[in-house]
Amino acid sequence: MEMLRFKPLYKERVWGGQNLASRLGRQLPKGQCIGESWDIVDRDSEQSIVLEGPFKGHTLNHLLQSHPEAIMGPRFPKGSPFPILVKWLDCKETLSVQVHPPQNIAQQLGGEPKSENWYVLDCTPDAKLYLGLIPGETHESFKTALAEDQLEKILADVPTQAGDSFYIESGNLHAIGAGHLILEIQQNSDTTYRVYDWKRKGLDGTPRELHLDESIQSLVLNESKPKPKRIDNGETTLADTPYFRIRGYELKPESPPICLPKDTSPHLIHVVEGKIKEQYSGQTLSLSETALVPYTAAAECVADAYSKILVTDRF
Repeated sequence: MEMLRFKPLYKERVWGGQNLASRLGRQLPKGQCIGESWDIVDRDSEQSIVLEGPFKGHTLNHLLQSHPEAIMGPRFPKGSPFPILVKWLDCKETLSVQVHPPQNIAQQLGGEPKSENWYVLDCTPDAKLYLGLIPGETHESFKTALAEDQLEKILADVPTQAGDSFYIESGNLHAIGAGHLILEIQQNSDTTYRVYDWKRKGLDGTPRELHLDESIQSLVLNESKPKPKRIDNGETTLADTPYFRIRGYELKPESPPICLPKDTSPHLIHVVEGKIKEQYSGQTLSLSETALVPYTAAAECVADAYSKILVTDRF
């Protein structure tokens, strides 16, 4: 079974723009502010569909039902959804301040935990992320700031540059600032508790719903200032978590192939610069494309010009 590519699903968002077209070359729906491209998804409401090859037109979920061991390996619980959701985010405007519930709180609230990783492909010179609260703030001061509409004053922010990678654990308060183009690799979850939305209106012209009680219950305070990781010296582990591992690689024409062995884990390959070729199948992947390498397949990635890829596995 060769590596699989899927048709993107585009989502209109009030904070979105057109960078997925202008920067990544995507064909977007006309007249819409597209904020998200869901490139790998297996949920009841949304399904990735195979683009080409013998499984063209099949949904990801159908493949997991019909070929569970070939794609995910012998220990994959049959009937389970694909555990990773992959998105591109075009953040023309700042996203809402939000939090995703940790596992124990998610069960109480009827939601799903969502730990995620952001790889900054591009950003404006003044771009920043909002990550947690400034040092010294507490749950009580958080609740007071919400009640008094003063949350902006206690948000901690971190400047960003292209190539930064941040891991955001469930329970950590966060918002992506305006001017980012980001690859998000996350647990398969769509539970978001919106805390603050910058006093703007949604696509329908009315304020978007806030989830203050759920946010207060979900918030985990973290005093340490988040530091980005970057691909360095050809290979770097950007995230190694209980839910997934992400490694970043630089590829040059003279570089040895990036080898992904079979029968160890399924792999996701994400191209974040340039273009690569998988040598066994002859398939190519260009900037912004993600492919799934099944558990029973191996892959060797090479490049004719300088390129960067992320590889997600151990999920």
